[in-house]
Amino acid sequence: MSIKDALELAQSKGLDLIEISPNANPPIGRIMDFGKYQYEASKKLKKAKANAKPTETKSIQIKIGTGDHDLELKAKTASKWLKEGHRIKVELFLSGRAKYMDEKFLKERLDRVLHLITEDYKVSDTYKKGPKGLFTTIEKAK
Repeated sequence: MSIKDALELAQSKGLDLIEISPNANPPIGRIMDFGKYQYEASKKLKKAKANAKPTETKSIQIKIGTGDHDLELKAKTASKWLKEGHRIKVELFLSGRAKYMDEKFLKERLDRVLHLITEDYKVSDTYKKGPKGLFTTIEKAK
């Protein structure tokens, strides 16, 4: 239908001609009440926002000498956070000369916590060195 005919039809019904997809060949339009369309679109957007849960990056700090029981507790909280859908930054806090230790040894220490986490996860950021030490970021596996 030509644009002119579509406009005449829309005016005769007291509605608006709305272009739905302008990039299609030929462009697709719809005859409807534009105010009602905007209202429904805003309602849909509000509902989507209400159902969306914000995810935040939680942080767990460990040190080289952290005991096994403490690691289990931290892994338990990490599992709980993963279940809720949050990302977790696991940091190996290094102080003094520990910053210059063998990187393989440090990664091993960081892996001690990761092996204790019960929830399925994937590593989103690999091991990186930061100003406080070594860290990695994990998130829930889809």
